[in-house]
Amino acid sequence: MTESNSNRQIARAAGTVMIAILFGQIAGLVRGILVARAFGASPELDAFSAANRVSETLFLLVAGGALGSAFIPTFTGLLAKDERDSAWRLASGLANAVTLTLSLLALLAAFFAPQVVRYALGISDNSQIFTLTISLMRIQLISAVIFGLGGLIVGILNAHQVFLIPALTPAMYQFGIIFGALVLSPKMGIYGLAWGVVIGAGLYLLVLIPSLLKQKGSYAFTLGFDNPNTRHVILLMGPRLLGVAVVQLNFWVNTRLALQMSPGSNSGLTIGFSLMLMAQAVIAQSVAIAVMPTFSTQHALGQNDEMRSSLASTLRGVIFLALPASIGLILLREPLIAMLYQRGKFDAQDTQLVAWALLWYAAGMVGHSIMEILTRAFYAQHDTKTPVFIGVVAMGLNVVFSILFAKLFASIGWMPHGGLALANSFATALEAAALFIVMGKRLNGIDGNQILNGFALSTLGVLAMSFVILGWFYLGKDSRSWILAPVGVLLGGGAYFATLWALRVPELQYLVSGVLRRLKK
Repeated sequence: MTESNSNRQIARAAGTVMIAILFGQIAGLVRGILVARAFGASPELDAFSAANRVSETLFLLVAGGALGSAFIPTFTGLLAKDERDSAWRLASGLANAVTLTLSLLALLAAFFAPQVVRYALGISDNSQIFTLTISLMRIQLISAVIFGLGGLIVGILNAHQVFLIPALTPAMYQFGIIFGALVLSPKMGIYGLAWGVVIGAGLYLLVLIPSLLKQKGSYAFTLGFDNPNTRHVILLMGPRLLGVAVVQLNFWVNTRLALQMSPGSNSGLTIGFSLMLMAQAVIAQSVAIAVMPTFSTQHALGQNDEMRSSLASTLRGVIFLALPASIGLILLREPLIAMLYQRGKFDAQDTQLVAWALLWYAAGMVGHSIMEILTRAFYAQHDTKTPVFIGVVAMGLNVVFSILFAKLFASIGWMPHGGLALANSFATALEAAALFIVMGKRLNGIDGNQILNGFALSTLGVLAMSFVILGWFYLGKDSRSWILAPVGVLLGGGAYFATLWALRVPELQYLVSGVLRRLKK
């Protein structure tokens, strides 16, 4: 009963988060289209993007995923042991420390903005965007402080099994930028977009406050450095920060390699990767966010058998969604990209560049999704070192594979930027496999037969889906992309889920019965 309740709790939470993240991804897509229409590939937009990189870096280093992966397991563990006062004292100390640290760093970055732009961003004093980047950066640094506090509140709410509102916050951020593009930019130009970032960050924080107040926690005016729980969180953050830095370094290497290839290669990689991440966020990140508090509670209470069952069920469920998404993106990549982007300066050649990158990125969807879940299992066990160590090795291999695959693709007449995408997918698959092996040894197995059975059933569904999509391509080959892509998604998705229903896959039957129960209510 405990295992069933845990898995059902994860499924309900994951469904809630999935819908909210999908909403945020759609809002982000709309944001991108509106910003591109308003500014195009202009020097002003280059300055905006460069300035935003500074505030994003501050947030990621101080209060990004590193803090969440260390704070949630510790905070949830204290709640599970009914140490509520200690839990809220930890949250208060970290909230104060994060806000103070980010405020000081933001002030320093604003004061030394000319040096940051000149040396860190590599924009020369003679550049037409040098002064503009400085001004935009000083505006957008405000958002780093707001996001830092908001990110901690998201962790507090997730630990209390509150998922819907926190999962909607990225959409609030996108709405702020959309407001800046539509309302402020016509009068303020690119400055309107910068203030849109600040407004979006404010909305991000604002929607969290009512849910936080409902938890009726106590606030303490302390930095918590004398608190052993605070020191424990800081120690856990250390390895995770190294992992974040290595991932960012890997992106820089790929960017440098792509810029040495044919024009448009780097943009093709960027857009292709973002499309893959859009699907991966809806599928895996939503489940990972939902499962983290449950894993943390199970570990805190010493429930290894329950954690093993929850992890196996979660991985099986993620595979059921990630595998058809991977093959669907591969098959529908060209009409999908043409439907979304092919207008104005984005021509058919650009579609081919992006589609080639998406082909190889989408091949890594399953690996990315499995890794997302497994890393949360390690973090729930207060282990940030193992996934970071494996990740560092994988990212090192990624650099080697990038160079080798790019040369291989070029030697056989393929566009070499596809080799960079394949390197990412291959390295991620190896990373996911290593994490699975280590976690399996730690939990004395992860019900591999159950996961393998789910993969086999999903493969049958994917075969049916592929057959239907290819048949639709043959029948509708003269159709426009805005017909070809969505109809292909509907037909392929319908074929996949119909096959799983015919095979009596329990996860799908449970999902349908749950929806029907809600409709009856």
